[in-house]
Amino acid sequence: MKKIIRKILKEDIREEFLNKIIKLMKNDFPLFKNLREYGLYNQLSEDDLKYIFSGIFGEPITIMGRTLMDKNRKVLYYEDYDGVWEKREHDEYGRRTYKESSNGEWKKYEYDENGNLIYYEKFNGYWYKKEYDERNNEIYYENSRGEIRDNR
Repeated sequence: MKKIIRKILKEDIREEFLNKIIKLMKNDFPLFKNLREYGLYNQLSEDDLKYIFSGIFGEPITIMGRTLMDKNRKVLYYEDYDGVWEKREHDEYGRRTYKESSNGEWKKYEYDENGNLIYYEKFNGYWYKKEYDERNNEIYYENSRGEIRDNR
């Protein structure tokens, strides 16, 4: 009985430790590089890393080298050996909705119910929006430079 209790306590302590790492690393990119710099990477098993990265991204992940993928094998995060990284988000259909990189650039994407890209925005202030008819033909376009095309 004592062995079971010790095992449970050890697992609880480990989970608490991993949850603290998640809290620490939530917005602390580059992930792999920082885990190494904090001296944590070599202490963690692959299961520990999956737990941590799943906690950071809020969904189950697969680790392929320095690439983290979601259940649909879409890339959520990539980091090279220098700590240069890129983070992505996708909607329930696997379409990219957000992309951010270590150089400070980001992009946002929105889609209509038919999967047409209806809004795009970039870190530098550039944006455009589109509208489509029932046959998915573009009928309206407008961007941040003042360009407008109205085919309605």
